[in-house]
Amino acid sequence: MAILKVDGVTKSFQGSKIIEHVSLELREGELVSLLGVSGGGKTTLFNIIAGLSQPEEGKVFLDGLDITGKPGQISYMLQKDLLLPYRTVEDNVALPLLIRGIKKSEARRQASQYFEKFGLEGTQKKYPSQLSGGMKQRAALLRTYLFSARVALLDEPFSALDMLTKSAIHDWYLQVMESIRLSTLFVTHDIDEAILLSDRVCLLTGRPGQITKEIQIRTPRPRKKDFALSEQFLEYKRQILHDLENSPGNR
Repeated sequence: MAILKVDGVTKSFQGSKIIEHVSLELREGELVSLLGVSGGGKTTLFNIIAGLSQPEEGKVFLDGLDITGKPGQISYMLQKDLLLPYRTVEDNVALPLLIRGIKKSEARRQASQYFEKFGLEGTQKKYPSQLSGGMKQRAALLRTYLFSARVALLDEPFSALDMLTKSAIHDWYLQVMESIRLSTLFVTHDIDEAILLSDRVCLLTGRPGQITKEIQIRTPRPRKKDFALSEQFLEYKRQILHDLENSPGNR
């Protein structure tokens, strides 16, 4: 059974449809990528799933409950880490708990339980300016997790990282996902990243944006280090490129 279900969502802006009749499902512990061109409606869809925007048609369900237009049910991490420079790492991470009204000492205690698992042990009293790019993303991801521990929406969270840092944080994130049974819906423009991380890749294409194809990545995780050099990987990439080039609106 799907933990998250998007059912027939449509949204317009200034009289023009941005997305139309979009449906998708996310199962527990799964990572599903949304892949498509800029302006295809991926961020619009995320805003609806997060409850920040109301669709004209369709519904969003979490564990079978209608959460359409109800913010605070699903965590949402944007491309930038958005850590507050004047707060320590532990207070940045604990922010979702503080917003819920939990006392600072208790919020810090609850957040501290995850610092080792997220590779942040020893950074509690540091400030964001003292962290590397990869460590900032880890802190932002932990804050996202504490906001909602079931489903995470990640909008290109690793795009600003250099290649080696991105590769390391990919491996780390998949390990963390597995250990805490986090389900992730992931927006990227990077085909390689989508194939390396995903259980399924959904193509959101056309104007208005629609799910035009779903590709299941059947290679089990954890994937071997040389997976990106394999013929199987290249075949997935050829298929996705072909489907993107021949999707409605791109022909």
